Amino acid sequence: MFTGIIEATGTVADFKLKGQQWQLVVNCPGLDMSDVQLGDSIAVNGCCLTVTSFDSSHFVADVSNETIDLTSFGQLAAGSLVNLEKALTPRTRLGGHLVSGHVDGLGELLSKAPDGDSERLVFRVPDPLAKYISSKGSICIDGTSLTVNAVDGACFSVNIIPHTQQETIIHRYQVGQHVNIEVDQIARYLERLMLGDDAAKPSTALDEDFLRKHGFA
Repeated sequence: MFTGIIEATGTVADFKLKGQQWQLVVNCPGLDMSDVQLGDSIAVNGCCLTVTSFDSSHFVADVSNETIDLTSFGQLAAGSLVNLEKALTPRTRLGGHLVSGHVDGLGELLSKAPDGDSERLVFRVPDPLAKYISSKGSICIDGTSLTVNAVDGACFSVNIIPHTQQETIIHRYQVGQHVNIEVDQIARYLERLMLGDDAAKPSTALDEDFLRKHGFA
């Protein structure tokens, strides 16, 4: 589990296919590795990865083909900057929101514009994810916990304050770029709970007919 509060940015040193598995090497001199152990989790651009080797300034993680297919990792290459966060501990301040490090889909940056000292970014997500995003709710973009300012269909906007711009890779985003999106866990669990006993049925859909049947519409 993570908080969505980025601890440091790192630089991809190497990312290549090794046998049947991809191997990612990240240089991270700004990340405190003193309490990291083999097998620990580190979120890289919001994707939970397992540390397979490390020293004080870098770590190595294996990346599955599924992760390549479902995240923005296909865009990474040597020199790419990435957001980093170590897994939370019982003493960690939960300054963001609970983040699993399991990417739900890719969002696309539609626009960015100054908003005072901040920047206003507008993203579009795949239609199936739109129902999980609400105004003033939480969303995780490339591992960064952010508050949704407004929602319009499958599009939403966020406000990026100067501190977040400085401490994450968001300031480098360009229009058209794809980012990793993880929606709020509460929304996902609530959808499943609303299915009740029907959750055990393989093809039940949470649609208008279901909501009407159970008194929600």
